[in-house]
Amino acid sequence: MSWQHPVPRITEEEKRVRLARLRQLLDAEGLAGMLLGPSESLRYFTGLVWHASERFLGALVTPTELYYIVPGFERSRVETLTHLPAEILEWQEEESSAGLVARLLGNKGILALDDNMPLFFYHALAAELGAERLKNGGPIINRLRRIKSPAEIALIQYAMNLTLGIHKQAHALLKPGIRASEVVEFIDRRHREVGAHGGSTFCIVSFGEATSLPHGANGDQTLAEDDVILVDTGTRIDGYHSDLTRTYKLKAGDSVFEDAWAIEREAQQAVFDAAKLGAACSSLDNAARSVLAKHSLGPDYKLPGLPHRAGHGLGLEIHEEPYIVRGNATPLEVGMCFSNEPMIVFPQKFGIRLEDHMYMTADGPRWFTPPSNGPTNPFTD
Repeated sequence: MSWQHPVPRITEEEKRVRLARLRQLLDAEGLAGMLLGPSESLRYFTGLVWHASERFLGALVTPTELYYIVPGFERSRVETLTHLPAEILEWQEEESSAGLVARLLGNKGILALDDNMPLFFYHALAAELGAERLKNGGPIINRLRRIKSPAEIALIQYAMNLTLGIHKQAHALLKPGIRASEVVEFIDRRHREVGAHGGSTFCIVSFGEATSLPHGANGDQTLAEDDVILVDTGTRIDGYHSDLTRTYKLKAGDSVFEDAWAIEREAQQAVFDAAKLGAACSSLDNAARSVLAKHSLGPDYKLPGLPHRAGHGLGLEIHEEPYIVRGNATPLEVGMCFSNEPMIVFPQKFGIRLEDHMYMTADGPRWFTPPSNGPTNPFTD
């Protein structure tokens, strides 16, 4: 499908730079190679998009070479897909793909593994190479992927802008009597109509008490006049995600909700203000919980309060490093992108999640989208 967006796709040259950085780390750590599974990391380093199945497909990256490991009958399909040029090595149905990797690697050296490697393939590799020659490659991959390039940030920004516009359209659509399923269908359709051909990658639309369940309730719901409304949705552009949540009411006058909404917005702003270069990711989560504790919510994960981490990284995966969570000492660096969503849950009553994402620049944090304006006017323009 032809590219129809004003923002550029990730170029082959950028993928080559990513691969070169990976090879530098492999060499620095004395590793014989990194085996990428059918994951978003395979896409990140090579451009090849593939989904996991019982037949292994991936790529072996060594300090000097790149090989694709492909089921024989899938070769012709792989050749039609976007990927960095490299030798394609086939394995047939009666053969061992792990054995093919082992032969390429030889009888010496440690192999780092994509942390999204299927477990069955880890066991097959351990049988061929010995578990002592296998190493978790997740820290190496995450060290590279969690720092976003300007091109990645531009794609995320574009996707966020699309989804924010559709949030506004959904807000205008909402009237008492509408079903959550109608809103979900509208949001998916509008994403497709603006060029996000996969539609919504997810969509949570909750009304009333269901908003106290962070990931929504089963079944359809019908909006009542005084219900709290929570809409959480996103899409993908060239693989990069958007993810935005708004919580609001259609009419003013509910002081309990409005006071809680103000606390949620205060907590979200505290996370933003705590986002200093070099600060530990955990300190941002602490900042949100301090606001809630000041208002006699929580503490810790107790309810009413914040039952989960305050944010997550975002890129080719909707949840990835860096996680804004207690205990994460990772320091913030330029290029890191993550959500800011310190949800407040009042069990069996309602929940409020205001979710915007931010990214770190040399001058500090920057919003991808302007935060919510108020409890009945969730947009700033």
